[in-house]
Amino acid sequence: MEIHDFEKVWLVASLVLIAAFVGTIVYGAVGPGVAMVGDGGTVDATDPTASEDFRDPGVYVTDDGEYHVYVVARQFAFEPGSGEPIRVPAGAEVTFHVASADVTHGFQVVGTNVNTMVIPGQVAELAVEFDESGTEYVKCNEYCGAAHHAMEGKIEVVSESDVDAEEVREA
Repeated sequence: MEIHDFEKVWLVASLVLIAAFVGTIVYGAVGPGVAMVGDGGTVDATDPTASEDFRDPGVYVTDDGEYHVYVVARQFAFEPGSGEPIRVPAGAEVTFHVASADVTHGFQVVGTNVNTMVIPGQVAELAVEFDESGTEYVKCNEYCGAAHHAMEGKIEVVSESDVDAEEVREA
């Protein structure tokens, strides 16, 4: 059996494309800037704050200056975040612990790679450092009901001296 030269070219081109696609997928899975969300544990799906390993929603600071923000996502708001903004200092390591009180939600800081799915009964944990002061916006990017489009919040990144001591609790 003889294979025409034109068919050989297309066969080689097809194999090169398949290898390129596989290479792209492998790079995307192990490349820089790609990480899995930390396992933050499990909580009571109907009341996350009743669980031992999830605190009341708010901003906490540890002795070594790390900030932990506990957020409850519920239809159709983030607590804290929607009613009043989450205030964190610029340049500090901030770890978000996000749990859902009802349905699956998303937690995305717009314009950054901070993005996770928030599943009832699970705590999504992700760390970020905001380099500059300003306002960051949080949105739910998983359809969660009729008012999903209005589920948004704010993070105010301020200087360390502007963080209100009353808003931050000791861890």
